[in-house]
Amino acid sequence: MQQIKSAISSTSNKLAQDYFKHSHALVESHHIGSGTRIWAFAHILPQAKIGQDCNICDHVFIENDVVIGDRVTIKCGVQVWDGVTIEDDVFVGPNVTFTNDIFPRSKQTPEKFLQTVIRKGASIGANATILAGVTISSHAMIGAGAVVTKDVPPHAIVVGNPAKIMGYANTQQQALKTSIKQNNLENLVFPGQAKLFELPLIKDLRGMLSFGEINKHLPFTPLRYFLVFDVPSGEVRGEHAHKHLHQFLVCIKGSCSVTLDDGKTAKEIKLSSPSQGLHIPPRIWSVQYKYTSDAILLVLASDTYQPEDYIRSYDEFLQFIHSNSISS
Repeated sequence: MQQIKSAISSTSNKLAQDYFKHSHALVESHHIGSGTRIWAFAHILPQAKIGQDCNICDHVFIENDVVIGDRVTIKCGVQVWDGVTIEDDVFVGPNVTFTNDIFPRSKQTPEKFLQTVIRKGASIGANATILAGVTISSHAMIGAGAVVTKDVPPHAIVVGNPAKIMGYANTQQQALKTSIKQNNLENLVFPGQAKLFELPLIKDLRGMLSFGEINKHLPFTPLRYFLVFDVPSGEVRGEHAHKHLHQFLVCIKGSCSVTLDDGKTAKEIKLSSPSQGLHIPPRIWSVQYKYTSDAILLVLASDTYQPEDYIRSYDEFLQFIHSNSISS
């Protein structure tokens, strides 16, 4: 939000000649950043705040209690209502629909509209609908026509009605699949020194058995375990990092996908065998999704449950990584 505040302060005293306004645009606000372009039949109300180098296309309406950061593109036919904040470098496709009241009634205005936030670098596809009060996190990608009813995690790709996560932007997948298929695990490089272990798998006429040994397959001594199962299709688990805790993930039945993000690079891996164990060290943002209906995920943890060890906000995670890299 600091970037938005900076944009507001830097644009509050800008003169009209600092930005382009089409002759058929109605711009009542004086809080328009330099280099911004506002095209025909757009209407900007007096208290709206728009940053620098934005592109506001034809037939866009922007209400009073709206803050728009720098380098934002808003395509034709979009209405941005009170309570919406759009951070820097966001793309809003044509005819995207924002809302600000989940129980609208004619001539009945709430005391305060719900706050909707589109974080830095996110993109919203054409004709998507964004329900009031949600946060679309940084660099998320909203598919065309999606109906977003709840918060969207960082980098997530969501589609459908209601919108569900189908993938993560900027994650590397194909090289991982090839190396795993060829059993070439030694050459796999994961963010933050995460590592995939090949666990023993014994087959005979009586069935199958897999196991792991501490210090040989498990890089820590577990103090806790938990199971994740019966996850509804499309639901997401994880979405956090740990300050000190190590985890070891084994999908003992079915399959699920895991994304790993160290703040610089992100990779996605599919766990589909009890003979694969994924070590996630501290300071890695992890998400598990794409669970099959029969999936059972076993998680071994290096410590008992400590709420203060969790980092549940991606922005806080980035700040934590940055501050610790400086201190080290």
